Amino acid sequence: MAENNEVEVNSLNARFRGFYPVVIDVETAGFHANTDALLEIAVVTLKMDYQGWLKADKNLHFNIEPFPGAILQTEALLFNGIDPANPLRGAVTEYEALNEIFRLVRKGIKEQECNRAIIVAHNAAFDHSFLMAAAERTKLKHNPFHPFATFDTAALSGLVLGQTVLAKACITAGIDFNNSEAHSALYDTERTAELFCELVNRWKRLGGWTNVSNNCVDNS
Repeated sequence: MAENNEVEVNSLNARFRGFYPVVIDVETAGFHANTDALLEIAVVTLKMDYQGWLKADKNLHFNIEPFPGAILQTEALLFNGIDPANPLRGAVTEYEALNEIFRLVRKGIKEQECNRAIIVAHNAAFDHSFLMAAAERTKLKHNPFHPFATFDTAALSGLVLGQTVLAKACITAGIDFNNSEAHSALYDTERTAELFCELVNRWKRLGGWTNVSNNCVDNS
């Protein structure tokens, strides 16, 4: 019985109060979610082993066609190096990308017996705003993500590591980071996922996760 209880406690729903954390990064053509194009999105889902250690699980990545009427800021395109008109991008519509992502996330929520997904991202308000704006534009039903709550690895890294820049936080945490690959949504998402797992697992190693509560009800 004790072993079964330990397995139940060492689960995503117990660890994050019913939330299913999903790591996300977006690349965009500006800073304004309602007007500037979403050009790239990647997600990494997470899992927890029977001892309660957090790890990366599955991933999805899409290059995205600018939505009709989207603004493409030149400075943003120079920064991320994306050419939206390049046919080799193999871009899909926002609807196609989000439909696949939501399907994967809803499946994970069900498998992990969680209540709702929560975005994990570096400077999470930015990624959250673009995801929510795209979901609104596509009119996709049953958005699995919390409408405002996030886990921000920039804030967590500032607390734990004294660093808020993704590259510096990863290096401080002992995670390899290649700046030449940065600003690719998939690469940044994978590094952010590794960073989030390290922050959570480090807290566990230090004895900060005491497994005191099994309350998985979302009251927010």
